[in-house]
Amino acid sequence: MFIGSIDSLDNGHADYPEIIQKALEYLRSHDFTKLEDGRYPIDGDKCVANLQRYTTRVLEECRPETHKKYVDIQFVVEGEEYMGWCPFSPDLKVSEPYNAEKDITFYEELIPDSNIVLTPGRFAVLYPEDVHRPQGAVEGEPGPVTKVVVKISVDCL
Repeated sequence: MFIGSIDSLDNGHADYPEIIQKALEYLRSHDFTKLEDGRYPIDGDKCVANLQRYTTRVLEECRPETHKKYVDIQFVVEGEEYMGWCPFSPDLKVSEPYNAEKDITFYEELIPDSNIVLTPGRFAVLYPEDVHRPQGAVEGEPGPVTKVVVKISVDCL
């Protein structure tokens, strides 16, 4: 996982893979507050932005997850979100086995449990080995969030 700010993309991000740079530039160049929720292709089916609005949830309601086929870029447009993270390890207990159609596995908990707060303009790039728990309420207080999740096929890396 790596995190950053969309405002600092010009400072030292040249080492990101080309498709990630393309996705980050897409995020920087669009005003998502004026778009409707939905799917927006960036590079065909290989790289797609999903715009969503929701209310964050207390951490106990949020489930850790991984993906096999896609890298996620989770970018907060409005609001703030508590995101849990840990590296994949054999200590993790699967709560819901891999669903190939949805490209997702769910886990009981993060081991160890690390967290970041994503605020407007901040993003997290999550690879298949990054177990993450999105949509957490900051300080236990659910609130509205506008977020874009970019899905990038691992075949593009």
